[in-house]
Amino acid sequence: MHAADHYLAMTPEALGRYFPKRYFLIAHITAGGGSLLSGIIQFWPKLRNFSWKLHRAIGYLYLLAVLTSSVSALVLASTTSYEVSWGYAFTLQVWASVWISATFIAFYTAVKKQFKLHKEWMIRSYIVTVAFLLSGFAYKIPYIQSLGSFTEVTVPLFWMGWAIPLYTYEIIRSRGSKAKAGSRS
Repeated sequence: MHAADHYLAMTPEALGRYFPKRYFLIAHITAGGGSLLSGIIQFWPKLRNFSWKLHRAIGYLYLLAVLTSSVSALVLASTTSYEVSWGYAFTLQVWASVWISATFIAFYTAVKKQFKLHKEWMIRSYIVTVAFLLSGFAYKIPYIQSLGSFTEVTVPLFWMGWAIPLYTYEIIRSRGSKAKAGSRS
């Protein structure tokens, strides 16, 4: 989050191409931070066991944070990101769409009381939530920056940031399902 601190100056110099859409940028950053915090709290088993009402309330906060941050991300990706490149903008649009759809599937399965599916979709949603941190940290590695321009490097990092962790989760999840099925035989 500290990497975005300079945006809080809210000046044209600090915001650059984001200045005309500054309120979407600030909403994206603050709600994104809220989703990171509220999401991780949801995985704490003691919270769920202590109070389903509190778990549900924090879940609604997570849903609202993801909705706010992802819609803001879609606005930014559909406007200012094209100044970087078409591929950069498209990648961010897909990423935000995956984020919001995984989160709403998680919400829908909770409403339908399909709690095993709800947990699986919340894990997927949170993987996409933290993906921005993963790709951001990876981009700070000098070797990775030396591989090319900002656009050449960040677009693959963005895909890597959420696609590889989701793929890994699915492998782990399917192995767990096979192990459970094998023990029932």
